[in-house]
Amino acid sequence: MSFANFTVLDYLSSIVDILLVWFVIYKLLMVIRGTKAVQLLKGIIVIVLARALSGVLGFNTLSWMIDKVITWGFLGVIIIFQPELRRALEQLGRGRLFSRGNVQEDEERNRIIEALVKATSYMAKRRIGALISFERETGLSDYIETGIPLNSTISSELLINIFIPNTPLHDGAVILQKNQIAAAACYLPLSESPFISKELGTRHRAAIGISEVTDSVTIVVSEETGGVSLTKNGELHRDLTIEQFKQLLEKELFDLNHDKQASSSKWNWRVKKHG
Repeated sequence: MSFANFTVLDYLSSIVDILLVWFVIYKLLMVIRGTKAVQLLKGIIVIVLARALSGVLGFNTLSWMIDKVITWGFLGVIIIFQPELRRALEQLGRGRLFSRGNVQEDEERNRIIEALVKATSYMAKRRIGALISFERETGLSDYIETGIPLNSTISSELLINIFIPNTPLHDGAVILQKNQIAAAACYLPLSESPFISKELGTRHRAAIGISEVTDSVTIVVSEETGGVSLTKNGELHRDLTIEQFKQLLEKELFDLNHDKQASSSKWNWRVKKHG
């Protein structure tokens, strides 16, 4: 088709089409950012470049082998990138954890937030290590089954007692499901991301790991420093003050809008440290 026959509408349509394609690519890169999928993507690029180079140089056998890899590679990509693809689809169709509504729901939200803030503050001051993951849209049943079932009401006193050192349930993660403590001493998957700071321990790696494969929000209290961190979507926000922690909990866990917390809109979910 000759460009001379293009109308203004055709040009605008083409520009919008290109922008949409780049937007989709950008969103996909944001989904896999900081995960092992980045390294796998580099491997795919190497294979494609090798195929192009072998074709230019006339390496017929190598070209045939790479063609077979590419032909069956689509299925392999779906399997290998399954966690990232699932997370992308969840982000596309994810709704809210709680619908806005009656006074009882608001009171329950506030009660849970206050319980989490009180327990986290207590443990942070005394450097009691803790790992608490809150289930959202993606089910955590597989991880709940690895722990000890509790099915108890969320309270700061119970959370504190669970993580007291040398008690039977302190080692592992607590998983909160709906308005209950579903289980304690649960095992979470460790992140294999090469971008995680070496100074971070197993709790932080587990918190990032579970957020890479689910949409859960996970709270970490460092046993070494007493620092409070929070993970979501494979990203970590470190060393929060209790006020910052509460704001993020309200914004990300319950999707509440607090106009008075204007500064929270400036926060991004990147690994960074507050002095």
